[in-house]
Amino acid sequence: MREINTSDITRVVKKLCMDANYYLCSDIKERIINAKNEETWNTAKGILEKIITNSEIAKNEKMPICQDTGMACVFIEMGQDVHIVGGSIEDAVNEGVAQGYTEGYLRKSVVKDPLNRVNTKDNTPAVIYYDIVPGDKFKITVAPKGFGSENMSQLKMLKPADGIDGVKDFILKVVKEAGPNPCPPIVVGVGIGGTFDKAANLAKRALLRDVSERNSNPFYAELEKEMLEKINMLGIGPQGFGGKTTALAVNIETYPTHIAGLPVAVNINCHVTRHASEEL
Repeated sequence: MREINTSDITRVVKKLCMDANYYLCSDIKERIINAKNEETWNTAKGILEKIITNSEIAKNEKMPICQDTGMACVFIEMGQDVHIVGGSIEDAVNEGVAQGYTEGYLRKSVVKDPLNRVNTKDNTPAVIYYDIVPGDKFKITVAPKGFGSENMSQLKMLKPADGIDGVKDFILKVVKEAGPNPCPPIVVGVGIGGTFDKAANLAKRALLRDVSERNSNPFYAELEKEMLEKINMLGIGPQGFGGKTTALAVNIETYPTHIAGLPVAVNINCHVTRHASEEL
């Protein structure tokens, strides 16, 4: 049995909150650079150049890539042979978020109640997801989620008879309705199957996947490729000014579902698509 102290969890979460907000992921940066090189529309090319420059300034100055530093979504992959000592995991995570957002000069965007709207002043609480896995692994991923993109996300309970065409139509509909609002070029996370809540969870997790990595199932890998092509044919382009690149990737995750249902969730992320991970 491996022991992990909550103080180490707090320390890592604090660091990841700042790292995710300061440093553009290498896979995202590479895809944006490629998009800039392939762009023929000067306005779009100029915007992509500014996005790259902005990310370099953020990295060098250790400041947020975007003013919306998001709500902290924290994914914990915990081995069943791990024993947590020193207190509550949840308290440790939230303390890490509070320290990271305060000491890292990150905007505090969380309100205590969805209707009373009083700011918590330290960006807590985080939204925490737990996965129990074999062994003694303990991995933390922090994915700050800005709401310019989160607000553009949708979920629909399709009928099984809607089939693959219904899924494709829904994904395109969500992206069209989002337009320039989520700060394209976007990453599109899609969850198919499970239940109402599981589909949304799958879509969120899809955004954590490297944009160069395709679904392991060839059928869904091909669907990801097809939907990316169709989305980029919409011509929304970087920041909505037109161009070849509306999306950097479409990542699809699936789960078994009920005979009577076909849940589909589309979770959109902006061109930053922030996330950072560390194993303890």
